[in-house]
Amino acid sequence: QVHLVESGGGMVQTGGSLRLSCAASGATFTIKRVGWYRQAPGKQRELVAGITTSGTTDYTNSVKGRFTISRGSARDTWSLQMNSLKPEDTAVYYCNAETSLDYSGTSYADEYWGRGTQVTVSS
Repeated sequence: QVHLVESGGGMVQTGGSLRLSCAASGATFTIKRVGWYRQAPGKQRELVAGITTSGTTDYTNSVKGRFTISRGSARDTWSLQMNSLKPEDTAVYYCNAETSLDYSGTSYADEYWGRGTQVTVSS
């Protein structure tokens, strides 16, 4: 089991910046990839950015060049630096962890979600 807690959300004006953090606890050694997702009112949850344990990153097109996902400075933390924020970035942002555990020749995959943090960008 992995427990995820997000922090760092808030309200900013257009063009502002926020830094989200995701802190993981529990069986963190099983984490293979961490992603940030967001869900705006009336819309489906979408992937914003992801990073593997080897450091490979991916971003949705709308945030490329503005957002950066990285390992945090503290152990078992991940960050999402969001710059040049736009009103359309307004959403609840969720941290997601994909895990894998090999046991007796069988690989067990799972995923976990945090409870989310609200980001509001005013125009």
